[in-house]
Amino acid sequence: MLTAFSARACCNSAVDDDGGREPDYRFSLANERTLLAWVRTALALDAAGLGVIRFAPPLAGTGGREAVGVALVLLGALAAWSGYRRFVAAGRAIRAGAPLPASSAPRVLATTLAGLSLVIVVLLLADRLG
Repeated sequence: MLTAFSARACCNSAVDDDGGREPDYRFSLANERTLLAWVRTALALDAAGLGVIRFAPPLAGTGGREAVGVALVLLGALAAWSGYRRFVAAGRAIRAGAPLPASSAPRVLATTLAGLSLVIVVLLLADRLG
C-alpha cells in the first residue's frame, strides 16, 4: 500500500508520453529487479524440466519422467509470462500513483509446484513398489 510519503516520493512532476507521471527511478529499478527474479525462476524451472527429462530415472513406467519434465517447463513459461504481466501492471500503477495490483501468480505457481511434488512422490512410490 502506498503511504502519503511513498506516493509523493514515487513520482516526479514530469509527465511521460503516456500521460502518467515519471516515477522515481528507484521504483522503476525495483520493478525491473522483480521482473528479473521472475525470469530467473522461469529459467530454473525450464532447466529442472530439461534435467528431469534427460537425466532422471524412469518414473512409474513409460512417460512419467517426460510428464514431470514437461510440467516443469510449462510452469517456467507460466512464470515468465506472469512476471512480465506483473512488470507491466506495476509500471502502470507506479506511473499513475495507484496501489499496486494484486497478483495470483505466486499462489498458482506455489500450489502447482506442491501438487507436482506430490505427483512425483506417488510416481516414485509406484515405481519402487510396483
